[in-house]
Amino acid sequence: MAIADAPTADAPTLCPPPDAAGRPAAPVRRGPLSSVAWREYGYVFSSFPVAIAGFVFAVTLFSLGAGLAITVLGLPVLVALLAGARLLGAGERERAAARLGLRTVAPVPAPKGGVRERLADPAGWKAVLFQFLMFPWRIASFVVTLTFLAAGWTVALLPLYAWVFPTFVGWPGYRLFDWTTDAGVHHAYYLESFWQIGAACLVGIGLVLLTPVLVRAMNRVDRAAVRGMLAG
Repeated sequence: MAIADAPTADAPTLCPPPDAAGRPAAPVRRGPLSSVAWREYGYVFSSFPVAIAGFVFAVTLFSLGAGLAITVLGLPVLVALLAGARLLGAGERERAAARLGLRTVAPVPAPKGGVRERLADPAGWKAVLFQFLMFPWRIASFVVTLTFLAAGWTVALLPLYAWVFPTFVGWPGYRLFDWTTDAGVHHAYYLESFWQIGAACLVGIGLVLLTPVLVRAMNRVDRAAVRGMLAG
């Protein structure tokens, strides 16, 4: 009777291939022109109007409901606030999944019953808190991302359009600043030489390469907020 050899400590361990064809998974590219980077940019830019709408909705209904809380009329307004915040939270989870690749599960369903039972909704109140807390952060993220993108690409591409200023504008080069003191002394500085334009281009390339890293770091805050306040 044949006896199978027992595996030894030196025997290699067989691992399943990463995909059906046995090819290793391709690395995720995160450069400034990669699809991952532009999805993250799109998330930041789309978060700007979403944050404004969510903040206005939350502030309006919360103020109205709290102001009328001493009467019966304020309680249905707060119930509507929680229901609307849950809907906004569902939309945020969908956006985070599409743009950031963040997979989350929905929170527990809203409690049924009367007004008091519906107001005792922790997930709904966390969704309201999300709208308040993320509004200033998303405004700041929008401003920083737009500034770095515009400044980086504008300066990085300077060698391509530097000829426009002496040809059509009448400047010797790209003007960085221009002012006149109270004593009538005029100060102006232009990027006009080859080395000045080249140095500015290198600075712009550095900003272009830094932008996706910075945006990805800022979006980590959004990932944590969606996972912590909008997911189950």
